[in-house]
Amino acid sequence: MTVKEAVRSRHSVRQYQNKPISAEHAEKLQKLIEEYNAEGNLHFQLIQNEPRAFDSLLAHYGKFTNVKNYIALIGRKSPDLEELCGYFGEKLVIEAQQMGLHTCWVGGTFSRVPEAFHLQADEKLVCIIAVGYGENQGVPHKSKPPETVVKTEGSLPEWVIRGVKCAMLAPTALNQQKFSFAVDGNKVTAKAGLGFFTKIDLGIVKYHFEVGAGKENFEWK
Repeated sequence: MTVKEAVRSRHSVRQYQNKPISAEHAEKLQKLIEEYNAEGNLHFQLIQNEPRAFDSLLAHYGKFTNVKNYIALIGRKSPDLEELCGYFGEKLVIEAQQMGLHTCWVGGTFSRVPEAFHLQADEKLVCIIAVGYGENQGVPHKSKPPETVVKTEGSLPEWVIRGVKCAMLAPTALNQQKFSFAVDGNKVTAKAGLGFFTKIDLGIVKYHFEVGAGKENFEWK
């Protein structure tokens, strides 16, 4: 499965099979986490066989079942931490999809289990990503028309259209899709709207835009 195929096929999954992540998949995830931690100066951690985070009324309200594995998105407190977590977290999500794993971004409907992860004094747990073998493939979310989230002078180049369409497939909190792009030549600006977790969403959609548009075709402004 290519990255673009994974982007199209990946949907949020909340019900998981009651089995651990295989040693092979866990090792691959761990290596990717270490790579992205180094690249983004982050402290993501893979938590396995830990059911307490989703053993609460909130989790049951969110219809989560058998979630025992998740990635804790942690980093040093900074203005861009949430966006970085969204960007590198979504890279992990797509890599997991390529492995045959399923995922779900979780912002509030989980319980913090402090002893399950290591948190430095200057660090923050932003959110988590549930990961495992799904009972189903999830379902596609409804999307706004692509033209409502992009501004430019004149007609849109084909790479912009591809980037925006890919961005519309990105998971966002409560499916808000509160983001926009502005295009000036080969310079692209991405902006987060107002709402819950929109800075995380911005990082997610920027990764999706890169996948669709091709990083060689533009620069972030």
